[in-house]
Amino acid sequence: MELVRNEAKIEAYRERARELVGRMTLEEKAFQTVNGAAEIKRLGIKAYNWWNEALHGVARAGVATVFPQAISLAATFDEDFIEQVADAISTEGRAKFNMQQKYEDTDIYKGLTFWSPNVNIFRDPRWGRGHETFGEDPYLTSRLGVRFVEGLQGHDENYLKAAACAKHFAVHSGPEDLRHSFNAVVSRQDLYETYLPAFKACVQEGKVEAVMGAYNRTNGEPCCGSKALLLDILRGEWGFRGHVVSDCWAIKDFHEGHCVTGGALESVAMAMNNGCDLNCGQLFAYLTSAVEQGMVSEERLDEALVNLFTARMKLGVFEEKGSTPYDAIPYTVVDSKEMKELNLRAAEKCITLLKNEEHLLPLNKSKLKTIGIIGPNADNRKALVGNYEGTASRYYTVSEGIQDYVGDEVRILFSEGCHLYKEKISNLSQGSDRLAEVKGVCDASDVVVVCLGLDPGLEGEEGDQGNQYASGDKPGLDLPGKQQELLETVYASGKPVVLILLSGSALAVPWADEHIPAIIQGWYPGAQGGRAIARVLFGEKNPEGRLPVTFYRSAEELPEFTDYSMKGRTYRYMENEALYPFGFGLSYTEFTYGNAAVSSDVVEEEGVTVRVEVANTGDREGTEKVQVYVKACREGTPNPQLKGIRKVSLKPGETKEVSIELSLAAFALYDEQAVNRVEEGEYVIYVGGSQPDCRSVKLTGKEPAKLRIMAKQEFILN
Repeated sequence: MELVRNEAKIEAYRERARELVGRMTLEEKAFQTVNGAAEIKRLGIKAYNWWNEALHGVARAGVATVFPQAISLAATFDEDFIEQVADAISTEGRAKFNMQQKYEDTDIYKGLTFWSPNVNIFRDPRWGRGHETFGEDPYLTSRLGVRFVEGLQGHDENYLKAAACAKHFAVHSGPEDLRHSFNAVVSRQDLYETYLPAFKACVQEGKVEAVMGAYNRTNGEPCCGSKALLLDILRGEWGFRGHVVSDCWAIKDFHEGHCVTGGALESVAMAMNNGCDLNCGQLFAYLTSAVEQGMVSEERLDEALVNLFTARMKLGVFEEKGSTPYDAIPYTVVDSKEMKELNLRAAEKCITLLKNEEHLLPLNKSKLKTIGIIGPNADNRKALVGNYEGTASRYYTVSEGIQDYVGDEVRILFSEGCHLYKEKISNLSQGSDRLAEVKGVCDASDVVVVCLGLDPGLEGEEGDQGNQYASGDKPGLDLPGKQQELLETVYASGKPVVLILLSGSALAVPWADEHIPAIIQGWYPGAQGGRAIARVLFGEKNPEGRLPVTFYRSAEELPEFTDYSMKGRTYRYMENEALYPFGFGLSYTEFTYGNAAVSSDVVEEEGVTVRVEVANTGDREGTEKVQVYVKACREGTPNPQLKGIRKVSLKPGETKEVSIELSLAAFALYDEQAVNRVEEGEYVIYVGGSQPDCRSVKLTGKEPAKLRIMAKQEFILN
């Protein structure tokens, strides 16, 4: 749905905001620029806390639907569904806000300004916060980011349902333990080709209300006080008219970590003068002194406040109760039956089948007497939810989901197997203290489901409780602790083994790929995750997830974590063969492609249309994610890049024609001066169910269709 806002109404809000700001004292103004904005009773301004989170559900404020983590949602490759989930999140957000306002609760995490989505590029699988993102690809991140923003903000022409925030601007993806002092050095080509497109799309297409700066420096400038990022690019090149918020306590890093200013006053002035309107933290309280000493003009402070109050007016919080279409949303929509059903569908859609040798899956419960469930993530609630999470009224772990699904028809034997990352479960034991139990479970079982991986205690944000390893980043890509030993023990039993990985990032599991017949990447699938995994295991649902990140064979093939050059990173620039490539995912049915064609063999200004027939030649209903990749046939260009996705659901024997529009931008690449151009020459369009790389072809047994097209003239897109 095209987003159309009433520009006259927005200008009226801005004028109303200017009038309101004009009546404030300097001190009152300063205290409106911190996240815990104070009440100004004489002006009818209620206290408002800007800090709220909604990464995959309303977070940190009690019960709400806990959807699959962002990286999990990315695995759906389904932008329509992403908007549906985000719309549900903002519905619950409004419902909770309406209830909280009734009882005069204006605390943190109680507002309508949600600091989501995280559209940073997951450039390195060791980054702990990567599971907050939509993966490693700028195109996929852009499409999902825009639709998430639209889902949160709604489509009313006069009012925002909630205010979304694209973060962390820009060039931000670890290391976590260096973020308060780190300088991310990046070329203009990589900046514009990789790190900025999703932000640009959220601003220009999604009309995102807010942008959050990052902790680090980019090319020498602290991101929350960067003239290049905030003034030249965000405001200047892209025409952003919303508000900019700092990451939390990031402004004190200017003098304490980055050491580019002499103290708090200078840091505050640098941030405000370079376009930061709102401080998550308290340092902007110094703005009174900064203005009085001539370090910040009062006009610039007023401009920031107009941006902030315009946002609040767009949300309708200054209107009489009942004025917005969202005021009547009742609290009872939160955690409702409809929300739980949507959450279950979300979890089902993100599950990604990586291997299914000799069609071990789906399991037939009528032919099974005993199932062994083994592993530290089999009954681990933390591994369902990821970080920035809310509180569910009920969680379904993998073990619970399977047990509920089979009921009394099949005997379940369970063993934790090993600790998630420690050498032993019982402190007084000699180590590997559940292996005898594991062998006993395997011996008595017809099939064994092993659930391994990570949880947000091992990958996440610096400072989060439990992230004691590398400040939340992963020290490597291997299964932690005794998990590999556990898996090899189960395999040695000779029983059929299904491996379920729960993690928010890629793991290196080449041994499992070689030995284990069935492997599922379950991600962090949300509160309903165990139910969804059970339904996929037993064939009630056909897996349709696709990898939004590359699974590497080892960490040794990765560049240095601190190197922000894209050379050798992600599917777009990697030279080695992946273990499981970006875009890969299997199904229980078979899809074939035919009659692929392009509307023109010449690249024109209006772009081209790709058409292909997709047939379900298997015996189960399924959903295919048709992927279109474009490769410029000249030296020094990236590998084929994703430029189009279309979802198609097919019954057995059914065929549908799929049409995908490729704009001129699909053929453009940025040069070293950040000029975006389509150069003369040949391009190849690939259309199929995966990337055209050799590993994807080997894993799927299918080669995408290959269509050649020429650009007979140069186009400049900047």
